[in-house]
Amino acid sequence: MRNRLLAALAILVLPAALGGCEKKLDAPTDPQVCWSMAVTKDGKVKFNKVAEHVPDLEHCAAQLEAMRIKFLSLGGTQTEITGEYQGSFLFLQREGVFTAQSYEGARYPFMVRTGDGRLAVPGAMPQQ
Repeated sequence: MRNRLLAALAILVLPAALGGCEKKLDAPTDPQVCWSMAVTKDGKVKFNKVAEHVPDLEHCAAQLEAMRIKFLSLGGTQTEITGEYQGSFLFLQREGVFTAQSYEGARYPFMVRTGDGRLAVPGAMPQQ
């Protein structure tokens, strides 16, 4: 009985302990700089500067959305973009923009898409 309990405990604890060994993705923390994240063909992560003097996370999301739309108009096919602003990650997806304190961390809704596809802060649009 004790061996089964130890085996079950090892199954639950071991993955969490090993997960702590994974290298955390370090993002740039330059003040007021908005970054786009890309993965190169060899699997390395690269951050590309999108804009400087960006006052906040919301404006960075707008810069990334403008970049996404421009690339799509030029024939690009990437509809989801990952960006970064002062240590916070932004994930632009079909549903809206999500944010997280780390790439691997929990993602929280930050902006939602309106009926016509624009981005808005949740609660900013009047209810019908």
